[in-house]
Amino acid sequence: MKLSIVTTLYQSSPYIEDFYNRISIEAQKITDDYEIIFVDDGSPDDSLSQILKLYNKDSKIKVIELSRNFGHHKAIMTGLSHVSGEFIFLIDVDLEEKPELLGIFWEELENSTNIDVIYGVQESRKGAWFERWSGTLFYKIFNFFSDISIPTNITTVRLTTKQYNDTLIQYQESELFAHGLFYHCGFKQKPLVFHKASTSPTTYTFKKKLALLIRSITSFSSKPLVYIFNIGFIITFISSLFIMKLFYNKLFYNIAFEGWTSIIVSIWFFGGLIILSLGMIGIYLSQIFIETKHRPFSIIRNIYKD
Repeated sequence: MKLSIVTTLYQSSPYIEDFYNRISIEAQKITDDYEIIFVDDGSPDDSLSQILKLYNKDSKIKVIELSRNFGHHKAIMTGLSHVSGEFIFLIDVDLEEKPELLGIFWEELENSTNIDVIYGVQESRKGAWFERWSGTLFYKIFNFFSDISIPTNITTVRLTTKQYNDTLIQYQESELFAHGLFYHCGFKQKPLVFHKASTSPTTYTFKKKLALLIRSITSFSSKPLVYIFNIGFIITFISSLFIMKLFYNKLFYNIAFEGWTSIIVSIWFFGGLIILSLGMIGIYLSQIFIETKHRPFSIIRNIYKD
């Protein structure tokens, strides 16, 4: 098969038909040998029933129904694990990334030498100020702690080779961060800047973004543990100097220890620092605990294909 198109469904009912029509037109400009894989990520609306109606009319459609909502990134990896094409085009269904990008990305890949991935970068973040601010802050914090660097305006849409995709799906983390894996995988990758529309409110709430940030950092970097060690060493060293100074003043100048307020503040400070450090270590231990279970990152209820 020449081309596989992968997208996920979650509260996607208003966009499915338009997306299907437009992406089909673009795919047919490239080849007649293609498939469109829709991954239903436990969508609470009628997305599944809508796509099954299209499936009954078009043999090029494959539908993967997950047993519940596992999350956007896990649904993406599930879809990528079931492709058959020599080239794979990944895109969100909500039309914020235009289906017509397929043709643009295809032309860019054909005109590029030794490139395995063409990925999208939005020229400016979409949405209201909080969505823009939190999205930018997310990637800045991730890049600060991580050993890999990701563009702050990166998007889901990308066109990849089969070799790259086969390598990508070898990652089997239960708690995964897809955009991190896209970069960690390596290969020759080329960005393509485009305008991303804003067709619907984001489903990534601040709480979800915070959880994803913690999961992504602990999945890709041990720097927080190194920083904790360095902070602990610096505080211990400074505290030791201060203690020696107190004893020196007592022994040679008979200056008594005093200052109950400073003692109480110090107790609170060091107590908070210890709890923070233990909490960070606990997060890493929880990641290890989850990974050692070897649970699948998603569970497929049904696969609809010819």
